[in-house]
Amino acid sequence: MRVLTVAIAVFMSSACTTVPPQPASVAQVQRGCAPLGAAFVRTTLYFGLARPTGMVSEAEWQAFLRDEVTPRFPDGLTVWEADGQWRRPDGSIGRERAKVLLIVHDEKPVTLAGLGALVTTYKEKFTQESVLWETARVCAAF
Repeated sequence: MRVLTVAIAVFMSSACTTVPPQPASVAQVQRGCAPLGAAFVRTTLYFGLARPTGMVSEAEWQAFLRDEVTPRFPDGLTVWEADGQWRRPDGSIGRERAKVLLIVHDEKPVTLAGLGALVTTYKEKFTQESVLWETARVCAAF
């Protein structure tokens, strides 16, 4: 009886272990979107506005949006202003104004290349070390 109790306890404890959630595939998201939406990818880019020579001006940002972003993503986008912070390598906290760009898009290679080009162009044009990029699979309806 004691062996059976131990065996049941071992079985029950192994049944309760958790498996980390796996990222949803496009097909899984698509099934979960019906009937109102469709599967897309949402990318959010965070563009810092401070640079060694001062701030990126509103006119410079608008020109970047007009000349670089809109031609690559003419179907739509959203932009808002934000205050960001991060830990610098020396441990101090850095703070910076930013523009946040949200685009809901497909997952075609040309689209992903366009996003990469935005990041590269912004970093070069405005002397930025990085642009924060986050992406998630979403359901959307337009």
